[in-house]
Parts: sequence; C-alpha cells; structure tokens
Amino acid sequence: MPSTRDLRRRIKSVKNTAQITKAMQMVASAKMRKAQLAALAGRPYAQLMNEVLAAATAGAGEFSHPLLEKRPVRRKALIVITTDKGLCGALNTNLLREAAKYDAKALYVSAGRKGAQFIARAKRELAAEFTYRDTPVFAEARTISKFVQDLFLEGKVDQVDVAFSNFISTLTQKPEIRTLLPIGDIKKLEADLSGEGSHQSLAPAAGKEYAFEPSPGAVLGNLLPHYLNYQVFQFLQEARASEHSARMVAMKNATDNAKQILKDLTLEYNKLRQASITNELLEITTAQMALG
Repeated sequence: MPSTRDLRRRIKSVKNTAQITKAMQMVASAKMRKAQLAALAGRPYAQLMNEVLAAATAGAGEFSHPLLEKRPVRRKALIVITTDKGLCGALNTNLLREAAKYDAKALYVSAGRKGAQFIARAKRELAAEFTYRDTPVFAEARTISKFVQDLFLEGKVDQVDVAFSNFISTLTQKPEIRTLLPIGDIKKLEADLSGEGSHQSLAPAAGKEYAFEPSPGAVLGNLLPHYLNYQVFQFLQEARASEHSARMVAMKNATDNAKQILKDLTLEYNKLRQASITNELLEITTAQMALG
C-alpha cells in the first residue's frame, strides 16, 4: 500500500503532466485552425484546375504527353507523407499500416521523419527523404513532385502513388493511397480532396467557354507538371491539417485522463490520510485509558 508521501509525489507528477498536455493542446489548437483553413482553401483551386484541364483536353484532340503514358507496371513508387513528431494519436499508425500493405519491392519517397523511420524499419528501398514546414510552401511540394516526375519519365518506375492522411474533420482523418502518375482520365479526375469518394465529370459547365492560346495542346502540356505540383502541395496541406487536428484531440484526451487520475489519487490520498489520523487518535485514547 503506498504511503502518503508516495501519493503526494504521484499527484505532483500527474499535475505537471496535465499542465504540459494542456499547453500542447492549446498550441495544436491554434495551429489546427490555420492548417484547416489552408487545406480547405486549396480545394476550390484544385477543382477549378481540373475543370480547365478537362476543357483543354476536350479541345486538344489526340493529345499525348509523357506524363499521361500508361505502360506495363514493372515497378512502383510510393510517396509517404507523415509527420515529423509523434503525440498525434493513431494518425501515423493508421497511415503506415496502409503503407505496409504496399508493394515491398517498390521505391519509397518519404515526406516527414516518421515515414523515413518506418521505411528503414521495414527494410524497404528509400529513394529520397524530404521535409516540409509546419505551414507547407509550394516550393517544397514542387521539389517532391519534380523528383518523382523524373523517376517516371526516366522509366525507373511506371506508377507513382501517394499515401497521406486526408483531412475530413477535426475528429476524422482518413489514410488514403492515391495514384499521382500516370495522370488518369482528366475528364474524370476527382473534383476535390474532401474524402467523400465522389467522382464527377469535370467538363466545362453549360455556358462557360475557355479560349486557349497558343493552342489547347500547348496549354495542356505546360499545365500538367503544374497540376502534379499542386496535387502534391494539396496532399501536404491535408496531411498538416490532419496532424494538428489529431494532436489537439490526443492532447485533450490526455489532459482529461490526467485530471481523472488526479481526482482518483486525491481521493485515495484523503482516505489514507484520514485513516492515519484516526489511528493516531485511537493510539492517544488507548494510552490515556491505560494511564488511568
């Protein structure tokens, strides 16, 4: 049975832990709001870009581009977008569980230290490791995208997929693996990254016409690399929004649990202290009765 001194030490330790988790919750909450707004703000642009691509494709006729080339898949590549730090619940665990199911002979590219650590533990081939800021910038996404585009264009891989945590809501983040290269049917590209799994035709809306100079094919050829760069950028935004949301929820749960443990320890301490006082009073009373 623990002594009152042991309980006081445990109570002090739990109080300190609760203060730390509460502070981390507040920090994550502030970052979460900013990251969520950035992820949501990028979705309309992605949808509009898909619409413009569909319009250019419709006017380009028999257009071909190396990034659209579909060939027999001899080797794949997977971009794994994870966090740099832990303490974000099961976010990385769920994502890496999906990545573990991927082709073990594939070439891996990591964005985030947790992904690189997983690839090393799984003894899979790591082609490159990238980092990205707390607030991702487009240049970071362009670097990652350019690297995998070169792998694809040089024929080192025939398909490039991306594993990332898709932001659904503050309480829900869904691990997903999506194909980046080769670019699929542009007219049936996903309209957004909302995670609802809805696919819709992105042909220009009725009454909306686009004029392309010098030609739809030339515009499409220059727009495809930018489209891939922006897709990777949006994946990074989604991953950061998921990370801060998961960390805020995890730290809130940790704080609530610490408060409950503190309540239980305080009750146990009071009971033990009360029993100790009662025993001392009984000893005094017994001694007085013995003396007479």
